[in-house]
Amino acid sequence: MEFISSNDVVELSNPGVVSRQLLNPENSSSKRVTITEVHLEVGACQPRHTHEASEQIWYAIKGMGKLLLADDTEKEFVAGDIVRFADKDVHGLLNDGNEEFIYVSVTAPPINFGYAYKEKNN
Repeated sequence: MEFISSNDVVELSNPGVVSRQLLNPENSSSKRVTITEVHLEVGACQPRHTHEASEQIWYAIKGMGKLLLADDTEKEFVAGDIVRFADKDVHGLLNDGNEEFIYVSVTAPPINFGYAYKEKNN
């Protein structure tokens, strides 16, 4: 068994975005997944990007926004929705709603997302 204390959850941040690293290569020995809880302020954006060798599943918990997909397409993403991105799928998110947007992301195999954020806090 592996127990992760809330004290071991690192928060990575960019302007308007906080990514809570619930289970990741720094606090877990899991070789299968990374789990993050991501918060976007109103108007915040995670630009389009890809992951070369990992798939991601996002579960929207609160709010509404737009998925930013390949070829400049967008799709509404609201609390209760689930989306899966295969390896190399273009994806991003814009919180164009009127409240904070929160989603949980499961990434397999795991990725250490520290490279994508400017600030790191415990």
